Amino acid sequence: MSSQNNASINITHFIIGGFDTLSRPTAVGVAILIMYLLAVLANMINIMFIISDKRLHKPMYLLICNLAVVDIMYTSSCNPTMIGVLLAGVNTVSYVECLIQMCVFALGTLMESFVLAFMALDRFIAIIYPFQYHSYLTNTRVLILTFIVWFIAWCFVFYMPATVVPLPHCSSRLRYTFCDFPAVLRTTCVDPEKYFNEAAIIMFFILFFTFVFICLSYCGILLYVKLLSNNEKKKMGSTLVSHLICVIVHYCPAFVRIIFTRFGVVLTLEERQGLVIGAVLGPCLVNPFVYCLRTKEIKQKLFKIFKKFNTSE
Repeated sequence: MSSQNNASINITHFIIGGFDTLSRPTAVGVAILIMYLLAVLANMINIMFIISDKRLHKPMYLLICNLAVVDIMYTSSCNPTMIGVLLAGVNTVSYVECLIQMCVFALGTLMESFVLAFMALDRFIAIIYPFQYHSYLTNTRVLILTFIVWFIAWCFVFYMPATVVPLPHCSSRLRYTFCDFPAVLRTTCVDPEKYFNEAAIIMFFILFFTFVFICLSYCGILLYVKLLSNNEKKKMGSTLVSHLICVIVHYCPAFVRIIFTRFGVVLTLEERQGLVIGAVLGPCLVNPFVYCLRTKEIKQKLFKIFKKFNTSE
């Protein structure tokens, strides 16, 4: 341990080196910028629609609004940094900013899982128990449960700064494209495998149990749908498929990146970078269109706006 401390350095800034070998940084940067702006815009529109229309102040829309907030936070945790590196050449980040980015990114990953599970529960109760739905899930209960979910997620995230901050650092260069937990941990003077395994165990239980909960909820809905008429089956089937797309877009990259790499799946640096970028931008782009544009009230509101815009021309 003394040798590690002797070799350690005082870190005030980190250098982001994840894009050093990229052949076309400007093209990648522009693509990320466009997708990031689309994701933020789509989620902001959904939030504004729900907040401005009192008819949408219902449990399901509160959950959709919460998901939009999570998506904006999640995609904004890392994309501005990557865009800055690729398009402006700003490849340094302060130590404190790096820790904040690490925590916010991890919080976004956890909250995506928790919110998708919460929304699956909402749909399960709405479809299986339609008459009791509004007594089971009131606005107040949804807000309280949402607060609890955020608090639990923050408690899990606290593990990361509590692990990294006390460790001595031997490098200021980040191997990856922004400040996530593995990137920061690899700059320390210790063997990171122990900490990677601990984090993977925590994430495995969170991802596994939320994913199983979502699957069981949708299986229960599918069993119930069998009793409905053909028209209702088609409507429910279409809704379930679109929701499952959101689940797959979030969980598949997360399982590969966080869990499977602990069990022998080897990714090149470029594959990992691409997987992380897709894992962030994918859900944040898909969620607002699936959960909101497929919702009758929001679609009607959009059609009215477009109709008004066309008539004014």
